[in-house]
Amino acid sequence: MTQKTSPFALKILTINTHKGFAAFNRRFMLPELRDAVRTVGADIVFLQEVLGEHEAHSLRVENWPAASHYEFLADTMWSEYAYGRNAVYPEGHHGNAILSRYPIVHFENHDISVGSSEKRGLLYCRIAPPQRAAPVHAFCAHLGLREAHRQAQLLMLADIINALPPEEPVLLAGDFNDWRQRANAPLERSAGLEEIFPRARGRPARTFPARFPLLRLDRIYVKNARASLPEALALKEWRHLSDHAPLSAEIHL
Repeated sequence: MTQKTSPFALKILTINTHKGFAAFNRRFMLPELRDAVRTVGADIVFLQEVLGEHEAHSLRVENWPAASHYEFLADTMWSEYAYGRNAVYPEGHHGNAILSRYPIVHFENHDISVGSSEKRGLLYCRIAPPQRAAPVHAFCAHLGLREAHRQAQLLMLADIINALPPEEPVLLAGDFNDWRQRANAPLERSAGLEEIFPRARGRPARTFPARFPLLRLDRIYVKNARASLPEALALKEWRHLSDHAPLSAEIHL
């Protein structure tokens, strides 16, 4: 007999942190970014371009945290977090991270790089809210800059998602670099994923550059779930904190 799960809602946020710096790397903004992220009250936070370590910056940047950037952002609000290292260089590394109020019972970082020019990853977390019998499958993505690479990465992403139990909820968020808007159709066709902004607003949200958003690069997709209140957060409060505007939504499971 299948165990029934009561209706449940959670709030999510996704943002490309630009390694903790404002646009053009003019100012280190991570402490201010943490304050802003806290105000959203999200249950799950998807982070792209988050630094795990950078030896040079740690020596010369004022207010550089002793912890990794994802641990600094999680602080006392998100007891659970996972990090997937993508780009590695002599000074350190960066990648994707997921912060969660609920237990992360498993995580895995999938290498979805195409060729050797760009290292790209897909971070997966199986999250177990105590209010639910079934888990929530959360993915944080940062796709490549080249169209051909992105299309290949979308196919890899669909294969990974299709390996999950077909009836369980999936959340996929991140920076898709999809300025040509060619990701939605293949993800819906191949993996049953729906981007939440077209249903509510007609098109994906403009998120880049944050000071005057023109390009629709960042996305939130769902499967076996429903979204409400999708929002590109107010530029006045966020545009100086990163080069991408954040997205938030309520997810109903």
